[in-house]
Amino acid sequence: MARASIATRLLFVAALLTASQAGAQDALALRAGVARVAEADSATSKSRPIEERSRVLSAVERLPLWSAPIASAILPGLGQVRLGKDRFMGYLAAEAFLVLQYAKNTREANDNTREYRAIARDIARRNFPGTHPDTVWQYYEKVGKFLESGVFSRSTSGPILPEIDAGTYNGEQWILARQAFGIPLDVSDDTRNPNYADALSLYESRAITAAYGWSWRNAQLERDVFTKSIGRSNDAYRRANNALVAIIANHLLSAVDAFASVRLISAAGGEVRVSASIPIR
Repeated sequence: MARASIATRLLFVAALLTASQAGAQDALALRAGVARVAEADSATSKSRPIEERSRVLSAVERLPLWSAPIASAILPGLGQVRLGKDRFMGYLAAEAFLVLQYAKNTREANDNTREYRAIARDIARRNFPGTHPDTVWQYYEKVGKFLESGVFSRSTSGPILPEIDAGTYNGEQWILARQAFGIPLDVSDDTRNPNYADALSLYESRAITAAYGWSWRNAQLERDVFTKSIGRSNDAYRRANNALVAIIANHLLSAVDAFASVRLISAAGGEVRVSASIPIR
């Protein structure tokens, strides 16, 4: 009985070892299979960009020769790729750099524009009635130049009485309107002048109404920030415009270069040949 019991136990242990070994082999096989699949996927993912580049180059090479200048006008360097010219890299690099510069400066200009308009709305215009609507750039230029807009009319009812404070924007506009129609500035009652109505009409067309009024009194710090934001915005817009001009020039230069290359190739019967002769007397 003891021998039978020992034999039974040995058989049970052997069965467990066999099962464990088989399980280990299956796990190794599974890991190997997963590794092979991963390697295959990695190789496939690496080959995809190469295949895509090959397809793009093949498509460019199938373009007719005469279309190279048009391709370069659309994307600088593309026509040079079609013609097999190595300088396509210069055009593409210039295009990428200039586009990034244009986007960067445009974003910076827009950020500063939003900043100075918000300062004008929340600080300089806060004591004036209305919803403080946004408006054209020329208005903000005036806001930065004058401490105050002044009132549109010194009277809340009845006829319009123009602003007479020469230190305000509206006050200056009334002075200019009177000078334009020959109304003396030292006349106390200018309403009797025959040109008063014309001067008043000119003033009304130029003066700032209450909805767009402003004042920087007791807000000099905010005014300085406003002025600097306008300067930064103008500089960024100027740089963006310069980048845009350079982008257009890069397109034109690449197109002209491709056109000249096509003419040379056509004149040479498909090849560019350079010859020289030495006259013998």
